[in-house]
Amino acid sequence: MRMDNVPLIFEYSVPGRVAVALSDPGVPEVPLEAIVGAEHLRREPAALPEVSEPDLVRHYTRLSQRNYAVDVGFYPLGSCTMKYNPKVNEDAARLPGFARLHPNAPRELAQGALQLLWELDRMFCEISGMDRVTFQPAAGAHGELTALMMIRAYHEDRGEQRTRVIVPDSAHGTNPASAAMCGYTVVTVPSDARGNIDRAALRRAADGSVAALMLTNPNTLGLFEEHVVEVAEIIHGCGALMYLDGANFNAVLGITRPGDQGFDVMHLNVHKTFSTPHGGGGPGAGPVALKQMLEPYLPTPTVERDGDGFRLDDERPKTIGRVRAFVGNFGVLVRAYAYLRTFGPLLRQTSEAAVLNANYLLQRLRPYFDLPYDRTCMHEFVLSGRRQKTQYGVRTLDIAKRLLDYGYHAPTIYFPLIVDEAIMIEPTETESRQTLDAFADALIRIAEECETDPETVRTAPHRTVVTRLDEVAAARNPNLRWRPPTKAGVTR
Repeated sequence: MRMDNVPLIFEYSVPGRVAVALSDPGVPEVPLEAIVGAEHLRREPAALPEVSEPDLVRHYTRLSQRNYAVDVGFYPLGSCTMKYNPKVNEDAARLPGFARLHPNAPRELAQGALQLLWELDRMFCEISGMDRVTFQPAAGAHGELTALMMIRAYHEDRGEQRTRVIVPDSAHGTNPASAAMCGYTVVTVPSDARGNIDRAALRRAADGSVAALMLTNPNTLGLFEEHVVEVAEIIHGCGALMYLDGANFNAVLGITRPGDQGFDVMHLNVHKTFSTPHGGGGPGAGPVALKQMLEPYLPTPTVERDGDGFRLDDERPKTIGRVRAFVGNFGVLVRAYAYLRTFGPLLRQTSEAAVLNANYLLQRLRPYFDLPYDRTCMHEFVLSGRRQKTQYGVRTLDIAKRLLDYGYHAPTIYFPLIVDEAIMIEPTETESRQTLDAFADALIRIAEECETDPETVRTAPHRTVVTRLDEVAAARNPNLRWRPPTKAGVTR
């Protein structure tokens, strides 16, 4: 079957067809309404396709073959790391003692899981320079909100009603959103000419009404904050706290610790930094690591050592309460534990390789695109397609689409917002020089096409199953409904 004409699963549907037919179980049938109650039953059967098992498996296998995946090719996405994730960590997360453990199991039957969480707490503290960790948050943005709730509790416990949170203009969009959800007024501070937070503007904004600064380091431009210690002094000088968005933590593992830079609390995107595949909306986890003065406000329960065993502690009078059931996404944490036990002190080498790969790729691409902040980058860097747009009428979006013709997933584009026609690229530590060269060659050819054949780039992609779509029409008039067969069981 041609891959550009795969029917919908509903088009295989035949009334009465089932995936499997079971023999008579030999026991009396019990009406479903006798078990769940008639008021909970559907009035009409669910509009589900009725297909055989082979048709079902083949259909979704075909669809999977149309997808790009980290096991198929290189992801140059910036910020959200799409790196290779060792399969052995997947095996660890699927061990029956972890995967089949009921969340409400007695602690006597969950000692292995509790020990893993307690040891992971110690590992994250050592890596980050913090004192305690909560594993409840489901992902990074949830970790931001949890941290801000603890910051608010900290200030209120001291009798201070602080109302503002400072956020740089290069921040991830979740930062101001989390601050607003926590009831704070967001104050935006600009970046300086070198891509750092503007210290003069920060001093003007920092006063007794500020609860915290939310800073990403390395920041979203892929640059290390050159004056982070001074920034911390400014914030602490007005009684506020330093919060680190840990999205880019994989650039500094084993090299520098946020707690030593002056940060008081941070979230760790373990699905970006410690091996869980991240994409398609999850799975994620956002543990929050914090200094001792915030420990009283930790979400409950916390995992504590109890003699030779471990227990969950709910007795924290100043806790902000639960932010999620149990201890968050446990399988993600198992993967992180396996990753850290594998690498141990070699973590520094992973960060050094990530930084080396990024700077190598930057040097290869520098002549062909604008570089708004011309500095040694960390694990990622941000180019600009402004030259291609102004001289040849080719947008960054067109360049990203053209990359699909060369067999590559597009990098992050139009972020951070402070860079015109932004192209954010992160090669990660796991890609070889051959892969980086091939990707660079493709982008260089596209840059040359922008000059010699801009129309080809503007109308890309040309070799994919689906070519250029009308994105505005799709966004304004989405068609999300299945239409019933119109002729001979085929929908068109």
